[in-house]
Amino acid sequence: MGRRLCIFSALFLPNMGGVEVFTDHLARTLEDEGHAVTIVTNDTHGKGERERLSEGVEVVRLPCRGLVGGRLPVPKPNRRFRALLRELKRDAFDGVLVNTRFYPHSLIGAWLARKQGGRAVVLDHGADYLTFGSPLLDKAAAAYEQGVTAALRIFAPVFYGISPSSVAWLDRFGIKGAGVIPNAIDAESYRSLASARSFRRELGIPPQAPIVSFVGRLVPEKGVRELVEAARLVSSSTPVAFVVAGEGPLEEELRRNAPSCVSLVGRLEPHDVAALLGESDLFCFPSRSEGFGSALLEAAICGALPITTDVGIARSLVPDESYGIVLGEPSAEKIAEAVEECVTRLADTQQRAARCAERAASLYSWEESAAALIDALDQTMSQR
Repeated sequence: MGRRLCIFSALFLPNMGGVEVFTDHLARTLEDEGHAVTIVTNDTHGKGERERLSEGVEVVRLPCRGLVGGRLPVPKPNRRFRALLRELKRDAFDGVLVNTRFYPHSLIGAWLARKQGGRAVVLDHGADYLTFGSPLLDKAAAAYEQGVTAALRIFAPVFYGISPSSVAWLDRFGIKGAGVIPNAIDAESYRSLASARSFRRELGIPPQAPIVSFVGRLVPEKGVRELVEAARLVSSSTPVAFVVAGEGPLEEELRRNAPSCVSLVGRLEPHDVAALLGESDLFCFPSRSEGFGSALLEAAICGALPITTDVGIARSLVPDESYGIVLGEPSAEKIAEAVEECVTRLADTQQRAARCAERAASLYSWEESAAALIDALDQTMSQR
């Protein structure tokens, strides 16, 4: 028999990010399995209070204010906010999933589960503190995360991680993770999602030039500064095109400083991201912190060889050098060395990429993720 489930996600579509995409796919998979899902998020884009994505998936958007460039939505506790909370309290949810620990929105989800006589499952998607490129801001962000995590524990949720590295990261906060609820991908569907757009043609990239892509938020912790500097180091000796997709606070800085071999194409819709990845020879992912790394999985599925730091699922996708490159450090020099190694042995690179794509397709499925969540909720319900 189907259940009524609630997923709290501080950010959701049309905002683009790994947690947003995870929430969307998980909700639709749960619907396919006969469950009804309510996604509770913040109205960051003025979309309105309620939206029905399909017969079994509804979105409730709470009034909010966006701080830190929109990365941190905080509740706007006005009359409509209180009314929506009362309506959610009256819903008889069979389980509540809260994505991530460090939003005020996460506290609301854990509170709602407790008010309904249960305990929330909190799914951690990180593996390090957020960084802003400033020691003072980074210290404040770490203190904030410690504080909001302590507040969240008041509601006695059960904590899970999106990957083993996320479970290990919970130890930093004195939390023993109960297990993993993994991210996933439908390989065939994702590849078929690709638009007909050709970035090689649009950007005038010569046919013989390998494409190195990056997809993600343009923030310091993603290592995009180092990637652009690496492009400068290889541009004089090797004809390589770097395509950076995404938006964020570093965008203007990167546009000013990027060498001619780097194209910044802004934020892309999912079907255009798939098209870019399908044209890419290499996918560079020098992030300092990832709980899972959805972009890494998507790139591997599309046949772009990963050059990545040891974050998220990197070691699962790239168990050895025959599947890609895991960097010891995300410096511009190390990234440049890895790119030059791959483009000078392109035939070998393509064979390694095909091997990694096959591995990526076999590792994760949405059905397994949904089953892991239902199992976690069942165990949590038995611990009331």
